[in-house]
Parts: sequence; structure tokens; C-alpha cells
Amino acid sequence: MKNEIFQLTLVVRDYDEAISFYTEKLGFELLEDTRLSETKRWVRVAPPQSNTSLLFGKAANEKQKQAIGNQTGGRVFLFMHTDDLDGYYAQLKANKVKIIREPSKEDFGKVFVFADLYGNLWDLIEPK
Repeated sequence: MKNEIFQLTLVVRDYDEAISFYTEKLGFELLEDTRLSETKRWVRVAPPQSNTSLLFGKAANEKQKQAIGNQTGGRVFLFMHTDDLDGYYAQLKANKVKIIREPSKEDFGKVFVFADLYGNLWDLIEPK
């Protein structure tokens, strides 16, 4: 039996601002944007050639609004591999994405931490 996580929900304030940030600043692809009702859409984005996508879930109540940007209590939330850390770092800097921790070399490879538009923290890792 093979099991695989293929999608994660990211709580967002607004679908369109999240789409704009993830596609324009991070270079993700918009995989789907389907209107389900007057207030709900099925919006998925992913890095190019990725098997895992993010599903944007627009906060529907006060409790969900409080989780925007802090889904893990301030810890790094999402981890992404790359084969070109320096190139992606330059892209994010050019797009004015907030860098939390500058690139460093670790035993496992190179890494830096950045924040999305809501403050969720990401580790970008180029494995050895």
C-alpha cells in the first residue's frame, strides 16, 4: 500500500491576494480556481512539477481568522526542496518577499527561511 500527502489547507484572508502572492512572488502555478458558492472557492496552487498542492481555505469565522499566518504557533510551517537555492533566493529578494533567516550551509544542505504574505514560515532547502 502506498499513501501520499497530496494537499494541505492554508487558511487565507482573501483568495485573490493569496493567488497573487503565491503565483507572482513565489512562482507557483494556479492549478484550480472553482467557485463553489457566493463565498467559497476551491483554489489550489503548487510549485511547478510538484506532486503536492496548497488548497486555500478562506477564513470563515473569527477562530479561523486568528489562525491566518500562525497555523503552527510561530514555527516553520512548510518545507520545500529546490535544486537551485541561490536562484530562488534571488527571485524572492527581487520580489520583496520577507527573508527571516539568510541562507546557510548545514549538514543536510543549504537552507533559508522566508515568510509568506500572512507570516507563515517556510524552510527552503537544497539537499546535498
